[in-house]
Amino acid sequence: MIINSHHLREAVVPKTILVVDDKANIRTMVSDYLTEEFFRVVTAEDGQQALYVARHEKPDLILLDIMMPKMGGYEFLRAYRKEQNTPVILLTAKIEESDKVLGLELGADDYITKPFSPKELVARVRTVLRRTDRATSPDEIIRVADLTLDVPRLRLTVGDNPIELTTTEFQLLTTLARQPGRIFTRSQLLDAVHGIAFESYERAIDAHVKNIRRKIEPNPREPRYILTMYGMGYKFADE
Repeated sequence: MIINSHHLREAVVPKTILVVDDKANIRTMVSDYLTEEFFRVVTAEDGQQALYVARHEKPDLILLDIMMPKMGGYEFLRAYRKEQNTPVILLTAKIEESDKVLGLELGADDYITKPFSPKELVARVRTVLRRTDRATSPDEIIRVADLTLDVPRLRLTVGDNPIELTTTEFQLLTTLARQPGRIFTRSQLLDAVHGIAFESYERAIDAHVKNIRRKIEPNPREPRYILTMYGMGYKFADE
């Protein structure tokens, strides 16, 4: 386990990024890129060590490899999502779309396919962190149907029951719930959570919606809240 720190030019507490990869050269390379961009970086070489580091360091974001010994990325996600909703970006050499969607369904917020450029990595990290900061900034309470979304605190209740959502899931639900009845295309929903629409990521929206439905719908197969508009996208029920 390596901890890299730096002196910031501004008196701002740096965001902490946990980099999880079994290859030392990848950990070093990613750590160097992020440190140069004024992040604090902690590392782990497998999922088991990552759970320990995450519990003690409480990172603001996790960069997670999928294929690792002892405990892989999918296993880590299953365990960690029971404890925390910290944003997770997958670092994956897998090119099959089904592998990426599985990671998103397990609670990842985004993915980057190896090999990746330093600029892409840093840009994606900043985008996900901005999304988290943006979600916690407005002083807004949304009440629709029997859902209450406390935007500043990223809290959702359905009736009297608190529901845990990841930052991405919360932002998607908030986007839909702000305008019941409006049909959002997948591209528009991607734009809401990423800041820019990536056509190749559109199936990721389906994975996140599936997760939200599993958490909030009485019967996810017959949704009451998030409705699929076939050939178009999704909408929050307006009745």
